[in-house]
Amino acid sequence: MQSTELAQDMLGRRIDRPVPLRERVYEAMQELIISGNLAPGQHLVESELAETLGVSRQPVREALQLLNSDGWVDLRPGYGAFVHAPTNQEVDQLLAVRSVLEGESARLAAQLADADGIARLNELCDEGEAAIAADDIDRIVAANAELHRYVTELSDNKVLLDFVSQVDRRVRWYYTPIARQRGMDSWREHRRLIDAIERGDSELASTIMREHTNRTRQSYLEQLQANPKDEAPAVPMRRRRRTAPRD
Repeated sequence: MQSTELAQDMLGRRIDRPVPLRERVYEAMQELIISGNLAPGQHLVESELAETLGVSRQPVREALQLLNSDGWVDLRPGYGAFVHAPTNQEVDQLLAVRSVLEGESARLAAQLADADGIARLNELCDEGEAAIAADDIDRIVAANAELHRYVTELSDNKVLLDFVSQVDRRVRWYYTPIARQRGMDSWREHRRLIDAIERGDSELASTIMREHTNRTRQSYLEQLQANPKDEAPAVPMRRRRRTAPRD
């Protein structure tokens, strides 16, 4: 059999590999951080996490290393692992980049969106407004993230979607504490955005999106200034107990 024929034959025989357990633990812990169930500055104890997630300590330890590499967790020698507490500058820089990316997403969406796309945007806006009425923070954050992501999907720019996806989870993390504070104002801004996209006004859609994301950015920074104690929780001034060496 020729090598090209062999390659084609093997293409249909590739074995799907299961997702490593450490990656599943990584994703579960990341969601706990984003949702606020694991708060900034919180001490992360391997044994407690393993019990909560129903796994051994090894994949938890490996997941903590990955989370540390990606900036979700801080590993402090002698003290342990702590949920990362974002600084003002960190949040400001990421949300500023988001404003640029999503402004371009909205501009392109206004040029390309069809009736089905507009209908889906309105459905997502309905979901967000219903979540506001129910005071359901998780649903508000989820609907907000999905609406913003869908605008980028409508842009039909795969590179732009890739960049937006990279910052999406951190945006959700930063948005969760201010979702109630932004309230219905945020969804009224979404309605204006959808209207501009439906009318094909690309420049207005871009302007509305940039202003919208900048208001979210400002709300987050205002909250940090009002609650400075929440910005960078102190590290406990004690070391973890060490087990005594066995004889």
